[in-house]
Amino acid sequence: MVSKEVKPKETNTETCPDCGSMITVCDTHRGEIICSTCGLVISDKLIDKGPEWRAFDSDQREKRTRVGAPMTYTIHDRGLSTIIDWKNKDFAGHEIPAKLRSQIYRLRRWQSRIRVSDATERNLTFALSELDRMASVLSLPKTLRETAAKIYRSAVKSHLIRGRSIEGVAAASLYAACRMTKIPRTLQEIAETARVDKKEIGRSYRFVVSKLNLNSNPTKPIDYIARFVSELKLSSKVQKKAMEIVKYAEKRGLTSGRGPTGVAAASIYVASIMYKERRTQRDIARVSQVTEVTVRNRFKELITKLKINIPLKRK
Repeated sequence: MVSKEVKPKETNTETCPDCGSMITVCDTHRGEIICSTCGLVISDKLIDKGPEWRAFDSDQREKRTRVGAPMTYTIHDRGLSTIIDWKNKDFAGHEIPAKLRSQIYRLRRWQSRIRVSDATERNLTFALSELDRMASVLSLPKTLRETAAKIYRSAVKSHLIRGRSIEGVAAASLYAACRMTKIPRTLQEIAETARVDKKEIGRSYRFVVSKLNLNSNPTKPIDYIARFVSELKLSSKVQKKAMEIVKYAEKRGLTSGRGPTGVAAASIYVASIMYKERRTQRDIARVSQVTEVTVRNRFKELITKLKINIPLKRK
């Protein structure tokens, strides 16, 4: 029978197989459906799905979640450990009494020591914080940070860090993630945010990619156009035209052996002139991080080989 402290809920979803009664009781405390006439337990081990929440967009759905923060590779313990906040308040927001603060302080100190217990976790703590810092400077999305953190964890697990700097392998992991997710950043951009030079990042990148067998395809000029156009504050017409020029150049084989950023910069320069939104070669070279000579040479190749008629007179 149902105990007195439980508030059962009447339901008509089940029929008692013993007495045939249609009135049954759902005992949410025990997870059982019970016949209210004869007391037979019709079914047990029910799952309490909780209240039916209505959510009209992703923000409302996230705010009404019943669990804590999701598991993430960007934290050394994947976000599964308990964190004692530095504020002297309890879960209800009330101030902690003064006589308990010394105890909370000791617990907080021991918790910080327990979270990082060995050399591997100390390595991950430093490397993942460095990854997050570089990704924030480069305005990279969260999904890419997860990919970079996973690559670095694989490198640590395969013992690829020995003899190499943590910053170099972390920067190489971020560069590899950029290429795998097709959100390209140049090696120079990674080096400017990292605490190691470009040569060491490139060396670590080649080593990690070869040992982990990562599918890192070469970047294409079309991958850079959207970002360069946005930084130059050009219209969508220029972006669309620049992509068409790059695709036509790829079919004619003009991108083979050329740097992708230089070809992307030249195609944007051509499109900006065609739609009378001209930007100087210096501005385009600064955004694409190539020299003005490179922009000029790629520009001449495109208009000559593709037979593009544009006014060459400068303002």
